[in-house]
Amino acid sequence: MEVEVKIRGLMMDPNTNSPIVVLKDANSDTMLPIWVGHFEAHAIAVEIEKATPQRPMTHDLIKNLIDHVGGKVERVIVTELVDNTFYAVIELSIGGEKSLLDSRPSDAIAIALRTDAPIYVREEVLEHSARMIISTGPEGEEAEIEQPSLEPGTEPTEGVEWPDELDDDFTKYKM
Repeated sequence: MEVEVKIRGLMMDPNTNSPIVVLKDANSDTMLPIWVGHFEAHAIAVEIEKATPQRPMTHDLIKNLIDHVGGKVERVIVTELVDNTFYAVIELSIGGEKSLLDSRPSDAIAIALRTDAPIYVREEVLEHSARMIISTGPEGEEAEIEQPSLEPGTEPTEGVEWPDELDDDFTKYKM
């Protein structure tokens, strides 16, 4: 089963200086941070702010291409978390035929924003990402918490616990 999520905001990981898109369950306080690349974060931020670039960005081009062939993005789904990497699909329909396109979550989110498509996360992904991997020393004196690195090429944030609630003022985290 999938859970609908909304974009809660964009922020920077203070340890790695990597952008993070924060997804929030539409019906609860559950949040899912996904580390993304700088270019993808910029593409998401441009659409959140409804800024119009002088020339179409890649995600705008993809949206225009989907529109041109009479397609519709039905939804995007974050489907898996494997080896600290999230996976997603874009559910696309063209001429009554549905297709699932493999995608990075950041690209899927950027396209969902441009096409007004809903964003979903599989429950197993939320449950799996909520579990912290805790490793302790031989005497149990130290605990290390590993947060997932959710885009290829980014590093996990270690030793950081996410707050139960994020500050409502995301402008201080602005990229």
